[in-house]
Amino acid sequence: MARKRGREIDGWLILDKPLGPTSTDMVNKLRWAFDAQKAGHAGTLDPLASGILPIAFGKATRTIPYIMDATKHYQFTLTMGESRTTDDLEGEVLATSSYRPTDEELRASLPALTGEVMQVPPVFSALRVGGQRAYDLARSGRPPELPPRPARIDSITLVSRPNADTAIFEVQSGKGVYMRSLARDIALACGTVGHISVLRRTKCGPFDLSHAITIDQIALDKSAQTVDKADALPAPLLDVATALVDIPALAVTEAEGRILIWGQSLDPADLTYPLPAVSREGDQLWRAMIGEHVIGLCQIRDGRLRAVRMLENHEFFGEHDVDYCRTPHGSDR
Repeated sequence: MARKRGREIDGWLILDKPLGPTSTDMVNKLRWAFDAQKAGHAGTLDPLASGILPIAFGKATRTIPYIMDATKHYQFTLTMGESRTTDDLEGEVLATSSYRPTDEELRASLPALTGEVMQVPPVFSALRVGGQRAYDLARSGRPPELPPRPARIDSITLVSRPNADTAIFEVQSGKGVYMRSLARDIALACGTVGHISVLRRTKCGPFDLSHAITIDQIALDKSAQTVDKADALPAPLLDVATALVDIPALAVTEAEGRILIWGQSLDPADLTYPLPAVSREGDQLWRAMIGEHVIGLCQIRDGRLRAVRMLENHEFFGEHDVDYCRTPHGSDR
């Protein structure tokens, strides 16, 4: 089997994405800079959006779904008076309105848009319609009718009103919420039209601007490396398990860790370190930890503690453990 190109690098880089490039552009650029075998991102940012873009390398890509599902924070500027095809500054003007709501009207519209709501995505989005991307259909002059989708918006706050045409909001939301749609809907709820003119993500799961670095702070020129620094990374990475800090920890012994890594299950009543009382069948995730090291995620299913996603394999314990792990102990998968 041919060896994969690139280095085996594991960890997170939290990029403060600039305006202009796509999220995929940034992943490809950094994968090349790090000479990494595997990389991906958690939570797409549009070209006209900036801010927190978590980029995963190696084993960290296994934890991307948990960042995608995590709570996110945004700040955006709603510009009123024009609706646009893309619901942001990039699109063509669709309709205009001379009406400008007051601050009180803007605030009064927010409760109905908060909580578990149904949201119509922007026509220019990556959603698939009949096997094609919605934005491809829209660009070809066939904008699709997208049905409303469930969305969780925890809070919306009017931060400031720079002038009659613009209002700045801060939002905390769950997975899959479109800020462009939210800005559009706030304007419509106030009897006018509008679009996002500035969008910045300030937090994504456990990652915020204190973790972020800009593309200018990363050494992208590999040709400038000297021989003695050839193995040095262009920028430091955060540990893979950093993405999981919001998930409660469960201490396990090495023997219990081996069983989980080999896909076998454990009786919660027999654990060396008991599960805390907040455990709920089929719902609560746990970070399985041996000492200070996270080996993966587990969950109680059918009354047994089972692995959900492991970050380590049998090599973590050394080759002498292989025969032990192949015994039938706990093999009721």
